[in-house]
Amino acid sequence: MLHPKHMHFKLLSTEARHLITLAAPILTAHLSQQALAFADTVMAGRVSATDLAGVAVGGSLWWPIFLFLYGVLLAITPLVAHLHGAGKTAETGPLARRGMVVALPLMLIAILLLRNAGFVFTRMAVDPQVAAISIDYLKAISWGLPAVAVFFVLRNLSEGLGLVRPSMLIGLASIPVNVAANYVFIYGKLGFPAMGGVGCGWASALSLWFMCGCMLLTIWRIKSYKTTHFFDLAKGQGTEGATQLLRLGLPIGLSLLVEASIFALIALFLSPLGALTVASHQITLNYSAMIFMIPLSISSAITIRVGHAIGQQRLDQARLVSKTGLMLNSSLALVTATLTLIFAENIAAIYTCDPQVIAIAVGLLYLNALYQVSDAFQVGASAALRGYKDTRVPLLLIIISYWVISLPLGYSLALTDLWGPPMGAKGFWLSLTVGLSIAAVLLGIRLRKIGRRKEA
Repeated sequence: MLHPKHMHFKLLSTEARHLITLAAPILTAHLSQQALAFADTVMAGRVSATDLAGVAVGGSLWWPIFLFLYGVLLAITPLVAHLHGAGKTAETGPLARRGMVVALPLMLIAILLLRNAGFVFTRMAVDPQVAAISIDYLKAISWGLPAVAVFFVLRNLSEGLGLVRPSMLIGLASIPVNVAANYVFIYGKLGFPAMGGVGCGWASALSLWFMCGCMLLTIWRIKSYKTTHFFDLAKGQGTEGATQLLRLGLPIGLSLLVEASIFALIALFLSPLGALTVASHQITLNYSAMIFMIPLSISSAITIRVGHAIGQQRLDQARLVSKTGLMLNSSLALVTATLTLIFAENIAAIYTCDPQVIAIAVGLLYLNALYQVSDAFQVGASAALRGYKDTRVPLLLIIISYWVISLPLGYSLALTDLWGPPMGAKGFWLSLTVGLSIAAVLLGIRLRKIGRRKEA
């Protein structure tokens, strides 16, 4: 008979394997999405620092809107997981269709915002050349928003069922589509004019429609999805409505928006400091986002596993999943942080040949390594709380950590002499470490409280 400590270790090991198995395809899907941004950054950077800065500033507005829409529709995943765990798979398709209803007005608002973003750049005193590229980039990529909404609904339906390979395969297939489109639109091939950074927007929109079409075809043709009745409007009304989706999804979307808006504002605050600073910040941000896909993927698996456990009324299993996921995220973050510190210069050189940009980016990458463990822990705790359907209090905790503490601290460090000579971009990245560490502590405490409350 195993000693209790050995038994507990065996349970943790088994659950870690389950999480990794589930997270691996999700990670590949997430990395493929980041690969699109990576391709944009590298290919625009080869044109000029101004084009790279234009894509960076435009992306700083696109990314929060993209994440907000993703976050709201992410509520589909735990709700589907709960229904599937409770043996109510026939109700998951109608739930996803209601997700389409929720997505439509949000998508229209997002399109209006992206196509009228010029006033933001004038108020933030962005360099006119950079602003012109950013405005046209946002108008181009806005054509992909309808595809984004449909893709997120179907992807979250699939992942809530535990079927994670389709989004992985579709994500991988989108990479060559995006790179080829970038080549044509950025550099002016096949009779198209050379658009520079603006071409990234058109290429991204095309890639998003490709992914949407592939996911629709998958849900329609593969037998595993037949029991969801997604396309069968006459069957399965379900019990979860659009109101429930919004109640759960809006705090998730706002949480992601709060986090992403910090990076958006940092890019805008730094823009008057010149293209070199913005380009260096964009390199660090792009690399940071790619590394973040590892804990984010584990976190998606945590939400699915916790949701299934709660649906089956296995509260002890939900607690085990949460604990294992946080340990796994923190351990992997230690590895990536160490690698970032060792290879910072090599990483920066992948993005640009400009020695000045590389020098600034290396310093920012060192600071990025400092917060990777905190970031991994807080996103894992948020994911576990989503599995418990707890999203409102986590939103408040994230607002306090990012907007009340991190952003004011970063502004004062970077652009004022309150703490000494202004630190520029380094001040903002240093404040992110503080904000993410506080978020990790607060969300960890909340998760512990919710887990005990459910079991009681």
